[in-house]
Amino acid sequence: MGFMKAFLILEDGTVFTGTSIGSKREVISEIVFNTSMTGYLEVLTDPSYAGQAVVMTYPLIGNYGICHEDMESKKPWPDGYIVRELSRIPSNFRSEDTIQHFLEQHDIPGICGIDTRALTKILREKGTMNGMITTHEYETLEEVLPRLRAYCVKGVVDASTCKESYVLAGEGKKVALLDFGAKDNIARSLNERGCEVTVYPAHTPAEEILATNPDGIMLSNGPGDPAENVEIIREVRKLYESNVPIFAICLGHQLMALATGAKTYKLKYGHRGGNHPVKDLETGRVYISSQNHGYAVDTDSLNPAVATPAFVNVNDGTNEGLKYTGKNIFTVQYHPEACPGPLDSGYLFDRFLKMMEVNR
Repeated sequence: MGFMKAFLILEDGTVFTGTSIGSKREVISEIVFNTSMTGYLEVLTDPSYAGQAVVMTYPLIGNYGICHEDMESKKPWPDGYIVRELSRIPSNFRSEDTIQHFLEQHDIPGICGIDTRALTKILREKGTMNGMITTHEYETLEEVLPRLRAYCVKGVVDASTCKESYVLAGEGKKVALLDFGAKDNIARSLNERGCEVTVYPAHTPAEEILATNPDGIMLSNGPGDPAENVEIIREVRKLYESNVPIFAICLGHQLMALATGAKTYKLKYGHRGGNHPVKDLETGRVYISSQNHGYAVDTDSLNPAVATPAFVNVNDGTNEGLKYTGKNIFTVQYHPEACPGPLDSGYLFDRFLKMMEVNR
């Protein structure tokens, strides 16, 4: 196969030269890093990466190929993919494809053969920034940098939510799941516990959901800046005012906080990986969690009469979950449905089920 040169240009003017993988088209995106050692397929198919290009910090990616059953959604979402070394020959009895072919098939451009450790250090020091993956050799950076600085992640929830509602049958509790760019594992985690899950598009009016009289409501993860979803936040506020038990993950957790008067802010370089320690403030127990988010809830902006912190990130002290005062609502910033990743926090789904029992 012919190796084609590719470049990663960051908005601070840093240029990395490597080899083109996947699609040859040029892309400008927000560059973020993920520290997971395995689970590259789950990362690629997580809708929360819409509008972002992902750097994998683990040096060898693709060694167990692609197994379609492990996908978290119908297709991959990142704008681009950046790795140190791509395994050319996957070895795994479940493998159905190579990662190179998978990227080509879905028109995702990427670059390999660059020093991802150096790149990650830049992103940690200067914070998440925009970048371009291209096979075109530009004469000067001046041609490119203004375009990079102008890029902004917009409209990604609309791009990644389902187009119409659908049902996963079950004999147990009826759960309404609002899909803001949900990973399949959220619905699956509820379905495995017997729930009948109805998945709704992001802009479904609260009245429509409440009219079906669900036992519980689940707000999913998703991509982008939570504060831009002004209309959705208004609907989430109505769900908050109902007495239906609510469990929210990641973006859903941020939207509920915004709907009840708190603020969110952008983290310098976000949390993305499978090994983030989270402390349960009630029990003091620490769980290892899977995470993928670039924004956090500002706990100083919380009204304690509305919500109080329930979990905290042990690394940097940022908020990882809230308990709502006088309401059957709890929300977490991390991913209890994490696959691959630690299953420590799967108990949160059981807690949600208990909440629905008690509420009846």
